[in-house]
Amino acid sequence: MLDADGGLGCLGGNMKTKIFLAFLGVAIITAGCVGTVSGTKTGALLPNRDQVQGRYQRSVDQVYQAAVQVIQNDGVMVTEYIPHDTTNTVRALRGKVNQRNVWIRVAAETPQVTQVTVQARTGVGGDVDLAHELEKEIALKLTTE
Repeated sequence: MLDADGGLGCLGGNMKTKIFLAFLGVAIITAGCVGTVSGTKTGALLPNRDQVQGRYQRSVDQVYQAAVQVIQNDGVMVTEYIPHDTTNTVRALRGKVNQRNVWIRVAAETPQVTQVTVQARTGVGGDVDLAHELEKEIALKLTTE
């Protein structure tokens, strides 16, 4: 039943606060961490699809240099590294493109085939469209070399 102020008389201000805090608690509990393709973790509210892969008959260095150029053309490079638990046939980088965090992992599948994995995330969830766009730009960069 509505009171004279148009609010719910049975729910005082204290009860509204409790309900808000309960919803906030549920949101914090359901938020978690998502693994990145580079082996690190990042916060996430929605663990949805956020990565794509491509395979090319090129060396790790060629694919990695193409990935670096794409990130530098479209955004800004944050860091590049070789994951500690791998050999030098795996390289990774992190950048920012269109206010999204982007991780790219380049790994040798065989001596002739290299796999690139591109992951893009917003503060809330994945951006598979951006990841797909960046992976295709890497492919185009490789065809012009």
